[in-house]
Amino acid sequence: MNRIDRLFRNKRNNILSIYFTAGYPALNSTAGIITDLAAAGADMVEIGMPFSDPLADGPVLQHSNTAALKNGMSIRLLFRQLENIRKEVAIPLILMGYLNPVLRFGMEEFCRKCAETGIDGVIIPDLPPEVWIGQYRPFFEKYNLYNILLISPRTDDERIRKIDAVSRGFIYIVSSSSTTGKSEGFGQAKIEYLKRLQGMDLKNPGLTGFGISDADSFSLACRYSRGAIIGSAFVKMLGEKPAGYFTIREFIDSITGPSH
Repeated sequence: MNRIDRLFRNKRNNILSIYFTAGYPALNSTAGIITDLAAAGADMVEIGMPFSDPLADGPVLQHSNTAALKNGMSIRLLFRQLENIRKEVAIPLILMGYLNPVLRFGMEEFCRKCAETGIDGVIIPDLPPEVWIGQYRPFFEKYNLYNILLISPRTDDERIRKIDAVSRGFIYIVSSSSTTGKSEGFGQAKIEYLKRLQGMDLKNPGLTGFGISDADSFSLACRYSRGAIIGSAFVKMLGEKPAGYFTIREFIDSITGPSH
């Protein structure tokens, strides 16, 4: 069973997924951050593959992408750094990034390396579902790798149901149409959008991302979906404090409470 399925089967709510950029703040910090996140209580980790033009990302993640590339991070190096990660952590691990570097690496080779490394899913925001289905889905199925698809407030009901029909693992619910890291809060429009999704009775669980940065926004997102994804707030913390178990634990506790 894919670890993502196991997580959603065993934990019904308040699932916390943490995103950070591989190679940031230091080139060789990636595996240690993953291990510390798992030990500190994160339910899932999304590892960003840095890219020079991350269109959906706000200033914090753009900075981390630029810094990671300057540090020398690449997909090939990332796989080398993660070769032994499954000796350390059991939680689901997801790679997130843009299509261009993956295609340069080679899509089937990328899927094969994910399987060898113990990666459970991939999020590629600029890979349209239709292109994935038409060209690449056989590679994902061959290596039991889930392609996590995104929906946003602009996605109409018909397309949401089409995405739900071809999805495995979970659906990434983008809470707003802005870039990551915007602290707009959860206004009524966002709540109505999440309520609408709740009422659609989709077969896949959903995790809410974009704009989740503290205990209040995490709690509100969890009220309308199975959990939430936090990226910019965590990456900002990594840029301000020394990365280590205690600072990461303090961050997780500030979101979920010490009893997580």
